[in-house]
Amino acid sequence: MEKFTTSFIRSNHVESIHNIKILISRLNGNILLSSNNENDYIYPRSSIKIFQAIPFMQSHAVKKYKLNSRKIALACSSHRGENYHIKELTNWIRKIGIRVDNLKCGIHNPLNVKASEKLLKSNKVINQLHNNCAGKHLAMISSSLINGYNVNNYLNFEHEHQREIRKIFEEFTGKKISNKNFGIDGCSAPQYSFKIKDISKMLINLVNSYNGKFAYSNEVNILIKSITSNPKYIGGSDSLDSRVMIISKKRIFCKGGAEGVFLFADLANKIVGVIKITDGNERALPSILYKIFKRFKMISASELIDFKKFYNFKIINHANLNIGSIETKL
Repeated sequence: MEKFTTSFIRSNHVESIHNIKILISRLNGNILLSSNNENDYIYPRSSIKIFQAIPFMQSHAVKKYKLNSRKIALACSSHRGENYHIKELTNWIRKIGIRVDNLKCGIHNPLNVKASEKLLKSNKVINQLHNNCAGKHLAMISSSLINGYNVNNYLNFEHEHQREIRKIFEEFTGKKISNKNFGIDGCSAPQYSFKIKDISKMLINLVNSYNGKFAYSNEVNILIKSITSNPKYIGGSDSLDSRVMIISKKRIFCKGGAEGVFLFADLANKIVGVIKITDGNERALPSILYKIFKRFKMISASELIDFKKFYNFKIINHANLNIGSIETKL
């Protein structure tokens, strides 16, 4: 098995190593790069929120509640709790007429450090809307309201909306989800483990759907166009996935997930990728993506320069001294 790694080098010594599971394919299934972990099961976590949002799009909640493209992007997001995120989410919750505590995602400080500090200084109380998964939960609740489902137990594995989400996963992977693959996500929503090759198949079918060659084409088109047109609403000003979509000028759809998961679909070059950092440390991801984008010419030379402006792969200490480097071997 070929071993792909990202190393953190201090002076001339390797201090830490992150092993990488990776599968990059073309739409015809031809593999461009693989760590030969295709049959390993992983939890894709938040990286698959776009698939979870398809039943929401089918419900016509967008039309009924007059939800704009920013809110559609937030339905697929792991937002960073910045003011523009909270503004849209607050407006959304007013449109559907529920209370903040109807969201079952739990509460945490904004993921963006500046947003968290600003909230602390304002003496405002944090609530469920600051949870990075609030948009996904509002989408689930909005859909349930439209369809007449019980909104009090919308996270139950056997809730009608959760069954609809599982149906989407099974259609895009072409595989039945076994009960042994059920789990619970950080936001308390159902989460499922999949083989890496089946997640790759999901992405291939997502691009096919975007191109009108698979089911749910209308819903997927609206979702992807809403996300790529509002990239900071799927993450934030300091999010890797948001930054990639901005730099690639909408050509690459991507989404990160907890524990070092990152999915991408190059809509122009028709290449999809699944990345999982084995130890879950996300700090290795920018270096990995830079290598991939350069190797497969997914972004231009000038775009690679823009990428390195944000992620220069040097280790800088608090005194702004360069003390080492980050190197990925693929």
